[in-house]
Amino acid sequence: RKALQPASKAKHFCKAHAKVLRRIILALLGVAYLCYFIAACYLNFQRALALVVMTAVVAFFICWDIFKKHCGAKVLLLLRPVGKCFRKSWLWLKWLLWVALLAGLIVWLVLDTTRNPEQLISLGGFCFLVLFLFACSKHHGAVSWRAVFWGLGLEFLLGLFVLRTTPGTQAFQWLGDQIQYFLGYTTAGSSFVFGNTLIEEVFAFQTLPIIVFFSCVMSILYYLGVMQWLILKISWLLQVSMGTTPTETLSVAGNIFVGQTEAPLLIRPYLADMTLSEIHAVMSGGFSTIAGSVMGAYISFGIDAASLIAASVMAAPCALAMAKLVYPEVEESKFKGKASIRLSSGEEQNILEAASNGAAASVGLVANIAANLIAFLAVLEFINAALRWFGEMVDIEGLTFQVICSYVLMPVAFLMGADWADSPLVAELLGIKIFLNEFVAYQQLATYKKNRLMGLEEWDGNRKQWISERAESITTFALCGFANLSSIGITLGGLTSMVPQRKGDFASVVLRALLTGICVSMLNACLAGLLHVPVEVGDCVTFFSTANFSSTNYSMYTCCKQLFASSVLQNGTLSFTGSWAEQWQSVLWLTQCCGHYNHTSCAG
Repeated sequence: RKALQPASKAKHFCKAHAKVLRRIILALLGVAYLCYFIAACYLNFQRALALVVMTAVVAFFICWDIFKKHCGAKVLLLLRPVGKCFRKSWLWLKWLLWVALLAGLIVWLVLDTTRNPEQLISLGGFCFLVLFLFACSKHHGAVSWRAVFWGLGLEFLLGLFVLRTTPGTQAFQWLGDQIQYFLGYTTAGSSFVFGNTLIEEVFAFQTLPIIVFFSCVMSILYYLGVMQWLILKISWLLQVSMGTTPTETLSVAGNIFVGQTEAPLLIRPYLADMTLSEIHAVMSGGFSTIAGSVMGAYISFGIDAASLIAASVMAAPCALAMAKLVYPEVEESKFKGKASIRLSSGEEQNILEAASNGAAASVGLVANIAANLIAFLAVLEFINAALRWFGEMVDIEGLTFQVICSYVLMPVAFLMGADWADSPLVAELLGIKIFLNEFVAYQQLATYKKNRLMGLEEWDGNRKQWISERAESITTFALCGFANLSSIGITLGGLTSMVPQRKGDFASVVLRALLTGICVSMLNACLAGLLHVPVEVGDCVTFFSTANFSSTNYSMYTCCKQLFASSVLQNGTLSFTGSWAEQWQSVLWLTQCCGHYNHTSCAG
């Protein structure tokens, strides 16, 4: 007892002065981080730029929370007279604001599309899809246009920031690069377990371990409360702007990071009392986005990481807006006007248990993906064999599921902004995504992208080997969602297990939610087509001066096509036009290009 007395006294002292000790420890950690931050900026500010941005964002939210806690009520009291005056003038001020925004949007579109008129096709596709969803609305007269316009506005602003502004493009490109580096650490674990040969040559050992690693990290972030904090901030922004209830908004915000069955777990205690419109919004959010874990797998295929991240973030406000357009609220929600709802931080006792549980939970997901890939690819091959057999009975050669999709969905692909020549392949990928799953579709898209970057001929006989960069970008956004037929069972099974008594309600809205999810991904694709900036071809003369013609790439293909276009073969004499006429090496470069690509100029 005497030996344990000092420890007992120390424990009692820590309990009695817990708040003070906590503040002292936090203050010491804060000072230590400040010293580290100053040292990093002093040594190399350019290198520490990412650290500066992250520190600024975290500091802003911490200061905001402190300000709201201690001064929020006083500020609201002071601003009450201003709020009353603003509410009186809001009726005419609201219309003035909408007219100004509409006029600004029209002027911007006119100025922007004069340089690239093909963007108007994407704009037309965007408007068509919104009108189509309105035609499918359950209650046309009850649509909350505030939610619709704010959701589409936020989606447009996010797209504009990511795809058109230099800071946005650089920020998301940097984020995508960091995720790629981060996912590269998976190799350390998978190579130890499976060996280098398997992870380099076998798809299952190359891609699926990424899901295990990502799931483990997400579980740790949930245990630390980072994900809950981030989801709550995004949810607050959507809720304040769109006027939606906190439960449905929180679930849709969660779908940016987690899957269609994990996000509803955030609001599990409230599912039993949610209205049909709110349930529809929850389902639509799940169908419109992809989980962070599988996003890692798609990035490993070679799909652009920045586009995938942008598509997931843009889908959240759009999904909420379209959900309220297709299934407007006609019931009285129990959560309307509720400031916020509580989020659980998990049942793990420590960070190691959280990491272990996250890795263990991913085993089911990995097995599910592997089983689905085996089943769907086998079923697809069987369907194609059956279709080929039926086609041969009436002298139709090469009839497949992909060919049917390429014809049926080709107008949709064209409306999204893909060139007419690329539309069959984009439509084929859309069909695979909707009727099979997006995993298979992204694999095929990665093959097309690889072919383009390798500088292969665009056409191999009658078969197109790759699609343009614009079509790639549009397709990446169009495929980014869990909206496929197999997801119906996953969604119904997940929600029914949480609230069995509402199985009938879930089944009654799931098909509308699936349609909404499909259209949300297409709306994102239309926006990507509208905001896409064509990459200008660099100086081909400079490129050829330093090029190694032993292998091909996309830049070589583009420059060779430019050289072919400038060549003129007349009466057996070869000449060149434009800047190529001034280059004495043009004939040599043409000879090198003819070694890789076919053209009429090569015959001379």
